[in-house]
Amino acid sequence: PVIPCVVSQWSGWSGCAEPCKTTYRVRRRHVIQEPRNGGEACPPLEERAGCMEYWTQQGTECKQSLIPALITTGGFGKARKKRAAADGNERAGYCVEFQLVAITPGCWHSHHSYTYWMQYLREGHTVCVECQHPALDSRSLHCYGDGSGSKKNQLLHWQAVGNPRCKGTWKRIRQLDTCSCPSVHSFLFI
Repeated sequence: PVIPCVVSQWSGWSGCAEPCKTTYRVRRRHVIQEPRNGGEACPPLEERAGCMEYWTQQGTECKQSLIPALITTGGFGKARKKRAAADGNERAGYCVEFQLVAITPGCWHSHHSYTYWMQYLREGHTVCVECQHPALDSRSLHCYGDGSGSKKNQLLHWQAVGNPRCKGTWKRIRQLDTCSCPSVHSFLFI
């Protein structure tokens, strides 16, 4: 008889491969039954996902200058608020305005539906990035990569979640209590 491949459930996600930099985490599954007699082949046994760990293994906070801001479309915020485990003790978020200085061409060459928002990134535009729970770190009371503590006109790095070829630099303009950018220029810290 034809016997298809059978695999186990996914393991839990590993920790980040390295602290203080944009890296990856891994989950795996194993083959329970090898395919035989032309049975369906085994699916991939490993998956990787983007990951960022903001604390060293010694428990100290990473240096801000090493951390790029990880951003996604502002539309993700409503869904994230619904999914977040709200315990009522979250701090109110804030918004940071940045001027985009440089953008890699990789931002415009991705055709996945979850990366369409990247096509609105243009050098010279002002964008708003919201820091909200759960990205708002409870120890430092800020989002990583928000540029707090940076010098005026210092170039800071950002990277789009979902497309590792979409990244660039920006300059922090100011911090606000709420965002006022158009939706196509509104983003979230991850």
